[in-house]
Amino acid sequence: MTSLIESTAGPADAADVADRPAAAKATWDAFRRNPLGILAMVLLALLIVVALVAPLLASYPRGHGTAILRPPSAAHWFGTDNLGRDVFAEVVYGTRSSMLVAAGATVLAIVIGVTVAVCSAYFRWVDGVMGVLVDLFLSLPVLPLMILVAALVGPSLQTIVLVLAFFSWPEVSRVVRSQALAVVRLPYVDAARLATGSPLWIIRKHLLPAVAPVIAVSVVLTASRAVLSAAGLAFLGLGDPNSWSWGRILFEAQQSGAMQEAWWTTLFPSLAILALVVAATLLSIAYNDARDPRTRKD
Repeated sequence: MTSLIESTAGPADAADVADRPAAAKATWDAFRRNPLGILAMVLLALLIVVALVAPLLASYPRGHGTAILRPPSAAHWFGTDNLGRDVFAEVVYGTRSSMLVAAGATVLAIVIGVTVAVCSAYFRWVDGVMGVLVDLFLSLPVLPLMILVAALVGPSLQTIVLVLAFFSWPEVSRVVRSQALAVVRLPYVDAARLATGSPLWIIRKHLLPAVAPVIAVSVVLTASRAVLSAAGLAFLGLGDPNSWSWGRILFEAQQSGAMQEAWWTTLFPSLAILALVVAATLLSIAYNDARDPRTRKD
């Protein structure tokens, strides 16, 4: 994720800041000519719509039915699981849960990571302390610690969101800080310091807009990473047992032994996870290419 975000166009200069509306229009014009970027954006929008209108698409899967381990058919598009529940309904409501986890974890990670990044870049005395803290977090084995924390606190939707955000913000902070450090050295920021004595005003008016493209890429990639991590925790039995998620579908298929004999119980949730991660990655790549004048097509 770090290398992809750092491949965005270089730091904004004074002319770029003054011409930001024109640059945004040029970026959009270049982006919409990229079919993979448009396809990724449509796919992500479709997943969001599915999450929002889940009750209109299927009834909430609960209890058990009589059609046990039935393959995909007109009655059950994605087949049924070992308790006769409709897998399509599980995937639909798993989309809602996965998107909720992704949104919550991403918002927290972005807020914490960006705040630490811009403060570290602007206030040099903060950078020493926060730099050590971020390096410490990035050196830790994330997955074992996520499993440990989730197991100790107890499985719930709130726990998963907090755990994912806690281990995601350092990477966001690292990439945003690298861009912000280049921006604070530019002449127009020095001129702003002479014009006003308010660091908060400079950060809000100059620093945050300059690093906004990196933040936008971080949002997409952090969300996809959160979904993937949440699915992994749920597959290990550390997800919220009271709500459906793509990882819970895989976990129950593995626990019941249906994973070996009923391929549909694992195929469709796996495809949903794959679709979101690939779409997020393609969208980020397309956005990076659209922002870079060297790769734009005339």
